[in-house]
Amino acid sequence: MANHKSALKRVRQTAKRTLHNRSMRADLRTSIKKFRLLQEGDNLEKARDEYTNLQKNIDKAVTKGVLHKRTGARYKSRLALSLTKKTSS
Repeated sequence: MANHKSALKRVRQTAKRTLHNRSMRADLRTSIKKFRLLQEGDNLEKARDEYTNLQKNIDKAVTKGVLHKRTGARYKSRLALSLTKKTSS
């Protein structure tokens, strides 16, 4: 365990930040699941609406440092591709 006052503070800050990041990542994964369920249920109009919200959530997670920039881009790309495949089918 840390001995210095500043090190103890850093431990507290890290724990707080970890909880926040974990929560953001869980929310993001939940919204991705909702989007995929809408796609499978053939609710394409709702899926399109959800995709715009999902893009915002992914971008926010990238901005906050929860996701890497390329990971966010990959998520958005794959989800958009799956949406267009469903639409064209």
